[in-house]
Amino acid sequence: MGLASTLGLIWNHPLNQSNRVDALGRFLRWQFSSRLMPGLIAFPFVETTQLFAKRGMTGATGNWYCGLHEVHDMGFILHLLRPGELFVDIGSNIGSYSVIAAGAVGARVIAAEPVPTTFEHLSLNVFLNGLDDRVSMKCIGLSDRVGSVRFTSDLDTVNHVLADGEAGASIEVPVTTLDELAEEEVPLAIKIDVEGHEFSVLRGAERTLSAPELLAVVMEINGSGARYGVSDMCLIDHMQAYGFKPYAYDSFERQLIDASLAKDNTIFIRNRDMVEERVKAARRYRLINGEI
Repeated sequence: MGLASTLGLIWNHPLNQSNRVDALGRFLRWQFSSRLMPGLIAFPFVETTQLFAKRGMTGATGNWYCGLHEVHDMGFILHLLRPGELFVDIGSNIGSYSVIAAGAVGARVIAAEPVPTTFEHLSLNVFLNGLDDRVSMKCIGLSDRVGSVRFTSDLDTVNHVLADGEAGASIEVPVTTLDELAEEEVPLAIKIDVEGHEFSVLRGAERTLSAPELLAVVMEINGSGARYGVSDMCLIDHMQAYGFKPYAYDSFERQLIDASLAKDNTIFIRNRDMVEERVKAARRYRLINGEI
């Protein structure tokens, strides 16, 4: 993300509207600190949690600049989950969603991250927050079969399964299915962020998607599936076949919004009434720049 894009994100982010000056101050402090101390730096996150990050980690630093980088999707997870419930974080990267779910809410988490160097950062964030008893970390990818695939290895938050004919730095990583990963348990919510490989993940999740206990799936849908010959509409049709409908979420009003396709992330919900009741009843959570 370039400088102009980063500043635009900070200036326009909903959580920064009441005090943009403080947000820009956090940006400047990070630019100074990350140059002075080029290693990992811990910053405050949601409630008493913290995140480790270093220069170049755009997703993680977005949480420092804006409180919650993905305010509505992260807010949805905060408002939906309750202590002890199971959340599966597929493509967990450095663990922002896992820390929210386990550290702020007190839920149990299965976090799957296939790239070893990124998995190390996930592990550090779990241990930083003392969450190793709530977060089961798996250095593994998700697909429609058990085996291995090649992943890009040098693209930070957009590492992905190598497409046919694609060049670049890559590594071979083990993969399993969501049904195998969760074993006999059914999560209450799942987040899938696998940079276009979502359809393969869904095809390996028949038992999980069929279980009535699963209330929501937050899935990145932004056209990335085209590299594997999968359209966004294919994902939506697949989820609708299991009874899930697509929504966006307003984390300030705590409202679900009908959406054939939300921007970047889409929240798939099967029991709207139950989900709305849960999010409206959830407590408020303290952020570095307010509450949600």
